[in-house]
Amino acid sequence: MTMTASTCNPNSQKKQDAMATSGTGMMSGTSNARILGSAIAGVSELMLFHPVDTIAKRLMSTESRLIVVNSASTTALNLNHAIFKESFDKKPLTKVGSLFPGIGFGAVYKILQRVYKFGGQPLLKDKMTVLYGVEFEDRFGHKNGRTLLAATSGSLIGIGEVFLLPLDALKVKAQTAPEQLKGRGVLDIFRKEGFGLYRGAGWTAARNAPGSFALFGGNAAAKARMGVGEDGQQATWAQDAMASSAGAIASITVAQPLDVVKTRIQNRPFNSPESGVSIITNLVKNEGIGGFFKGLTPKLMVVGPKLVFSFTIAQHTIAYFTKRFNHY
Repeated sequence: MTMTASTCNPNSQKKQDAMATSGTGMMSGTSNARILGSAIAGVSELMLFHPVDTIAKRLMSTESRLIVVNSASTTALNLNHAIFKESFDKKPLTKVGSLFPGIGFGAVYKILQRVYKFGGQPLLKDKMTVLYGVEFEDRFGHKNGRTLLAATSGSLIGIGEVFLLPLDALKVKAQTAPEQLKGRGVLDIFRKEGFGLYRGAGWTAARNAPGSFALFGGNAAAKARMGVGEDGQQATWAQDAMASSAGAIASITVAQPLDVVKTRIQNRPFNSPESGVSIITNLVKNEGIGGFFKGLTPKLMVVGPKLVFSFTIAQHTIAYFTKRFNHY
């Protein structure tokens, strides 16, 4: 009797099975579905949450203490100045309008970021499943192996996200220090600043790696607990939302300390950069360890839902369009 190589080698057969099934699962689908679903998520998130993002960035950029324990009025005054900047004493509608700086940079950045991140992670996960799926399952078990593949691919995608850093840097400057961009065109900024717009790339990668690991890993772990993905089971809206919540909370908390450092690097004037080490040293000296978690509570309360919203939209619309495209 003749035996094929795959019959003799169980791992070879497992890899063939992985290749056959790597296109299925919680985040899989056609390339078109992934791009379209992720873009819809980015546009939807931008329309609803840009002001929230501005508030979070401004709080993280404020280097003085905001909370005065024994004085609620002073705390309110500090927050008013930090959030609304020069519009702190204006009418309510003017205050609201002041929370929309950088919307142009924000639109380009957010849509590209979501397409790259939410569309790219499942593609990379599929490739890693083909190449390393058997080893992960043998070492960590079926469910844990799948979760770690999702987390690891997410981490690698997060590191690669630094190529979008110039757009992110300009968005942050528009939100926190608009005077640095006043009277300057986009092409002029890119021409004169060049690679200076990648300032803080190392710190950004250091933040994104654990943050994206926690986001996609937490999401995959929650879905595994709910049995989503087993036997082709598709997630409901509620399951996508719950899984996204688990991933978002883990991601924001893990990434917060380095997110503070990254934001402060980016909002420095073009001609007066400051290193991450210097920022950390001054932060610990002037604000204490708690300074690393400045803005965490509002981020969990308002930025958390933003990430949950976009991640849920992306996952569900990707699954929807995958069915539609495959059907036709």
